[in-house]
Amino acid sequence: MHLHTNQFTTHLLSFRIFVFFSKASLSNNLPSLQGMAISKTLIAPILISLLLLHLAESYQKVITTMVESPSPSPSPPQKIDCDDACDARCQLSSRPNLCKRACGTCCARCDCVPPGTSGNYDVCPCYANMTTHGGRHKCP
Repeated sequence: MHLHTNQFTTHLLSFRIFVFFSKASLSNNLPSLQGMAISKTLIAPILISLLLLHLAESYQKVITTMVESPSPSPSPPQKIDCDDACDARCQLSSRPNLCKRACGTCCARCDCVPPGTSGNYDVCPCYANMTTHGGRHKCP
């Protein structure tokens, strides 16, 4: 959890006030509190309660801020140019039109074409695992 600087300063100030009043009440250095009817044993729990309430409220603000403005999601991968990729893949094919048609279908589904004119299927598993109805590799 990352606290903003002003929230951290608020927490630090609250803690310093708490420490001041705790020390003052324990060392009897608060003359204005000596004459009051409030017991010194009640001052520390009241200050602790106020501090905890302040921390809980600021934590809720931090959570709300994180929910309302989530971190930016990574940009979607860019689509490859299937025509150029398939032209490169099918340049040595004996049947270039058939090769480009099959390659184009595979590229559109997988958004991937392995490099080179053949092989390299490990780079694009989707392309490698696509088969025809007859069970043969669909993608060149």
